[in-house]
Amino acid sequence: MICKPLPSVLILFACVISTGCSSLGLSLFPTGHFLTDRAEAVVEAAPASAPVPRELNKGVVATHYLQPGDVLLIEAITAVDEVRIPSDQTILVDGSVDLGGFGRVVLAGLAIESAELLIEQTVFERLPAKSTLERDDIDVNVRLIEPMHRYYVLGEVNSPGAYSLRGFETVLDGILEAGGLTNNASNCQMVLSRPTQPCSCRVTLPICYREIVQLGDTTTNYQLRPGDRIYVTTRGCCEEMKFWKANESCEKCDRCQKVCCNPAMAFTGNPMGAVVAMPIPQGSLQLHGGDAVMVDSNVTGVVGNPVGVTGGMNDGTLPAPAANGATLEPTFPELMQPPSGFDLQTPGVDVPSGDVPSGDVPGAAPAVGDGELDGELDLDIVPKQSRRFQPMWLK
Repeated sequence: MICKPLPSVLILFACVISTGCSSLGLSLFPTGHFLTDRAEAVVEAAPASAPVPRELNKGVVATHYLQPGDVLLIEAITAVDEVRIPSDQTILVDGSVDLGGFGRVVLAGLAIESAELLIEQTVFERLPAKSTLERDDIDVNVRLIEPMHRYYVLGEVNSPGAYSLRGFETVLDGILEAGGLTNNASNCQMVLSRPTQPCSCRVTLPICYREIVQLGDTTTNYQLRPGDRIYVTTRGCCEEMKFWKANESCEKCDRCQKVCCNPAMAFTGNPMGAVVAMPIPQGSLQLHGGDAVMVDSNVTGVVGNPVGVTGGMNDGTLPAPAANGATLEPTFPELMQPPSGFDLQTPGVDVPSGDVPSGDVPGAAPAVGDGELDGELDLDIVPKQSRRFQPMWLK
């Protein structure tokens, strides 16, 4: 039997299939960055325009909770001679910072205002016996110098990795920070994934890169949030072969794109107009699942504690006496107690006019929050003259 030589086309095709082709992506074992079937299904069901902050309508993070790696500046602004605290502090992996002669305190999980309150109370309880300072004489200011906020740019970019988030970045900023797209990047398969809880819904939004850079379309130029992932896929074989569609818009990006006859109509408003500018209430050590409480001053229950008390009723329930109308009072580690004469029911406001909303006042605008990304300026420089709320030990 005489074997006929295979046609040259078949030989070439066999070589491409076995060894792969970088330009067409043909291989038994294709390499690159591709969406999984589940990811494609989620992206397909995602809205083309999600109602979340974007380039011309930015927002702020509601509250920044301290975490290991955050760099803080801790300063005593009263009683400086007796209260000496190391200023530059990085929260360690155990969530603590060093207060010098006053020991250590765990700040991880607290908002900045609550961290100030905890440090002041800890310092007061650990003062030398000969000290004549009162609780109101101690005022500590905590500033967040460098937060541990990160976003990630992965896939077909020149410098994939994790980048520090300062609060103003959008998808375009993130891609440019990562060195821009590679030559193998897919223009129709870019997604922004936002972290969500396990077994919950997934927030994965398509990105229309060409519309962002060529038409100034801000619909998918979303503002980045801590933990966001920008994923740029590799251009696949089908996308390569359909070369006549290279200059066409993607399906999810095919919106009403028309020329503006009056370029002066371009947006010139306030991109942060949705943010409510208002004083930030001082933090309170609120009851969460695990907080230590006293019921009728003789029964101790635990409901989850942001300042270190562990164990107890993690389901958020209270001991039986609380169901009978007993009075709840918070207890704190390190002998922490509210100042003498402090009214647990009526938080005070330390402002001259008294017209700043405090607590949950009906009709009051919601507080913006604490932290580097929340738009806050710390005004606690001169004690008793700053527009800040006095601590609310219970809400």
